[in-house]
Amino acid sequence: MSQNIRYQFSGSMWKHSDVGGWHFISMPFDMSKEIRDHHQWQEEGWGRMKAKAALLGIQWDTSIWFDTKSACYILPVKAAIRKKTGLKVDVPVAVEIWV
Repeated sequence: MSQNIRYQFSGSMWKHSDVGGWHFISMPFDMSKEIRDHHQWQEEGWGRMKAKAALLGIQWDTSIWFDTKSACYILPVKAAIRKKTGLKVDVPVAVEIWV
């Protein structure tokens, strides 16, 4: 899989309501629609698409997930990334995604 299409956006991290919930940043609707329209064939199970992400000077291999409720892709932000960057919930941040 070639990860050479870059998308940039600003978003705020949020925490899923489950106990011990994951942290995510939602991609904009229009950007999510464009990615899904042109790259859905790259999705694996449950709407997961391999990607690279970068924020606050840290880049990592990850996946984005298509959330059917919001019709947007969501980027999970692992604890290690949150710790390295000091990223907090509800604080806007510039994000780059490559698919």
